[in-house]
Amino acid sequence: MARAPVTKTWYRIAVAPPSGAPVLLATQGEHLGVAIAAAEKHAGGGRALAADLAAADLVPLGESVGKQHVVELGAATEHAGFSWPPGVLPQLGAAASLAAARAGFVEHADPKLFILEAMTEADAVIDTFLGLIERLPAADNLEVRVLDHFEDAGTTDVWLTSRVNAKKILSFLDDFDTELIENGHVQLSIYIRAAKATLRLTEHKTIVWLADDRGLEGDVTRWLTELKVPRAGKLARITSVPHFHYRGPKTRDRKKLGEELYRQRLRRVDTLRPAAGEPDTAR
Repeated sequence: MARAPVTKTWYRIAVAPPSGAPVLLATQGEHLGVAIAAAEKHAGGGRALAADLAAADLVPLGESVGKQHVVELGAATEHAGFSWPPGVLPQLGAAASLAAARAGFVEHADPKLFILEAMTEADAVIDTFLGLIERLPAADNLEVRVLDHFEDAGTTDVWLTSRVNAKKILSFLDDFDTELIENGHVQLSIYIRAAKATLRLTEHKTIVWLADDRGLEGDVTRWLTELKVPRAGKLARITSVPHFHYRGPKTRDRKKLGEELYRQRLRRVDTLRPAAGEPDTAR
């Protein structure tokens, strides 16, 4: 049986090169992560600042039928201050509202729970999340949520490990950091039953501590400080603007990721439909 042709999409991506002003590129890819990698490579190892779908009239005909995969569109006006963690990116034109974005952590007011949320730049998210796991006094389960906007599936698959410990969770995530930690279509939660707490890496790549009480407040704030995440007055979160979720260029698609989780002895314990409300912008 002949293999179905791979569908490619054109995106507009603002990239900050290693030196010089940000540039706007039209880039083609099977999914946004592929296009971002191509744009960053074209810019000499730069980093993506924002993205959007490219209208057909912005891509020259020759390039659109495969002569090139990157087209230079001129200067970009996006702010180049904050480097968003892999997996999420603001929509073009929205990044100006996030000019105040900085790494830091805040406490969220809640009548029942103690909640801390931390935001890091791109090069720190893996080390910060794994560093917190390493400092946990105990851990019991890892939950992996493969979310509804991954390939527009419309449902979220909930995968769960058997009863394990923090060391095994750390080892597993260290092996699959690009597939899971840097995947904007995945949310990770670690359950600490003795502390009645959860350590979560959200789909927006913020790190959240949720607990029934403040028993480990001093420890968690100290751990964040040791990991060079300062206390902040507020976070300029990407959820406040239209944005995209994406996965890395060489990562597994949804089906193959599920197969790999099964091979790693996680169980799919539920399949959920999204709650009513405004959907994320996810491509």
